[in-house]
Amino acid sequence: MSQTPRKKTKNVVELEVQRTQRLTPHMVRVVLGGDGIRDFHDNNDSDHYVKLLFPPEGVTYPEPFDLEAIERDFPREQQPVKRTYTVRSFDPQAGELTIDFVYHGDVGIAGPWAVAAQPGDKLRLLGPGGKYSPSDEADWHLLVGDESAIPAIASALERLAPGASAHVILQVEDRQEIQSLSSPAKVKFTWLFRTESELENPRSSLVDAVKGFEFPPGQGHLFVHGEAETVMKRIRPHLLKERCVNRDWLSISGYWRLGNTEERFRQWKAAERTTITA
Repeated sequence: MSQTPRKKTKNVVELEVQRTQRLTPHMVRVVLGGDGIRDFHDNNDSDHYVKLLFPPEGVTYPEPFDLEAIERDFPREQQPVKRTYTVRSFDPQAGELTIDFVYHGDVGIAGPWAVAAQPGDKLRLLGPGGKYSPSDEADWHLLVGDESAIPAIASALERLAPGASAHVILQVEDRQEIQSLSSPAKVKFTWLFRTESELENPRSSLVDAVKGFEFPPGQGHLFVHGEAETVMKRIRPHLLKERCVNRDWLSISGYWRLGNTEERFRQWKAAERTTITA
């Protein structure tokens, strides 16, 4: 008796939790795998990201899972909640996809899920997307971000050539959030801590660090991602207008916005794009 082929829509991939690890007090690693890993086709970008699908509490969906049918037939409040996360690493030989989650207590959706995740738990996702990898043609690299950008920056550092030069500026909550990031390149790290320098203005020190960074000679390749107001409203104009950085050598974007859910953040981004193009 033949089996009915599983229907796949919108590149939905269903994975299983293999194991978890608490990297720091506010960072949780979840390693995913299972039979569904063969449906995941990586794009090889170091900022590759996926959309995680979380069903609202108390809602179950017909099997086989069909996202197009769910979005057509279920009321909006019962449709999966989407959260965007960077892929920390993908190992097709081991059949494992790793995602690091920022955890800020029992608020939100993805962080609490990651803390509670157990081997065998299911997680569906869409993707990947992404469009940045460090250029081998650059003379030096600058990678800037907060906790949300650590997975992408860590992935980029691992791809740098031996002898390449990179400077990393990372902003985290406190010294307990420092992670050991490896690279074959020559890397200088600057760690900034909100608890020590940003009690009055939680956006100030990262901006100051970028403004105070002295560009080395030659062509730089810059990656700047993190809190949207900080990155897009304060760092982006500085780099493009005051430093005259060529847009082709700059990857810059907001991953989140202070005080916003991802849904509200998407609305803010759409309004910002409308304002810029108007």
